[in-house]
Amino acid sequence: MAIDIKNLNHNQLNDLINKAQSRQHELRKEKVVKLREKIHALIKAEGYSFDDIFGGTRGKRRSGGTVAPKYRNPANAEQTWSGRGKRPRWFNEALKAGKKEKDLLI
Repeated sequence: MAIDIKNLNHNQLNDLINKAQSRQHELRKEKVVKLREKIHALIKAEGYSFDDIFGGTRGKRRSGGTVAPKYRNPANAEQTWSGRGKRPRWFNEALKAGKKEKDLLI
């Protein structure tokens, strides 16, 4: 299928480009699916499972979990900070007031 792009106006050319990119994306997806099927077939033919080859942690993520507080605001005992992430205002204000980090440790 030969298309003479010299005779296309701006809108027709953009439409052609969008259709071509869409088709290219579809072909890539199809190729990935076929490759994935080949890999699974090869693994199965050798007598292994996907998890045997690549580990059983596929899709699992480590949860952030909570971290015990490391610092406490001397002015308000309810305010604590784990020492991770951005410093809270009370922590910065205490440092500016002359306190040291070790003074704020729990």
